[in-house]
Amino acid sequence: MTRLLRAMLALLFGLALLAPAATAAQAAPYCGITWGSQPKHAGTTAGQEYLTGIRAGRHACFDRLVLDVRGGRISGFDVRYAPVATEGQGRPIPLRGAGDLRVIADVHATTPGGRVTYAPAHPNEAVDVAGFRTFRQVAWGGSFEGVSVVGLGVRARLPFRAFVTNGPGDTSRLVVDVAHRW
Repeated sequence: MTRLLRAMLALLFGLALLAPAATAAQAAPYCGITWGSQPKHAGTTAGQEYLTGIRAGRHACFDRLVLDVRGGRISGFDVRYAPVATEGQGRPIPLRGAGDLRVIADVHATTPGGRVTYAPAHPNEAVDVAGFRTFRQVAWGGSFEGVSVVGLGVRARLPFRAFVTNGPGDTSRLVVDVAHRW
């Protein structure tokens, strides 16, 4: 009985010593990022929101794409690594980089009165991302029946997140952040 008790205590003591070593061996996430690369989506149908602009910014750990919207909170979005095609016609949009991130926002590019609210002069270069660490290209895929498409060419298939922020007033933004690395 004493031998069995000693063996069990020795085993427990040995496991206690190994547990911290196993935890320390795990790598910490890059910049604390734990986003992953699986699709992100919210909402389902288009409301009366309309796109007013697309812009991009550089941060220490990620590059950021922002879709500016008026008319209320964005009804829905779907962001995923997938081939990108024009909305309505379905023509493929080739993008620079090793990862094609398709950004679909349930927003119009015209007001209810038919006034165009967003139409970039150069659809294949909707935003200048020269010098960005992760982004390679931002392309406008068009808008049809309350659905707008943006193609985001990225350096590689990297972790990303997507979320909506509100306001001031009747504005909101769809934000897509793509990490610089895993």
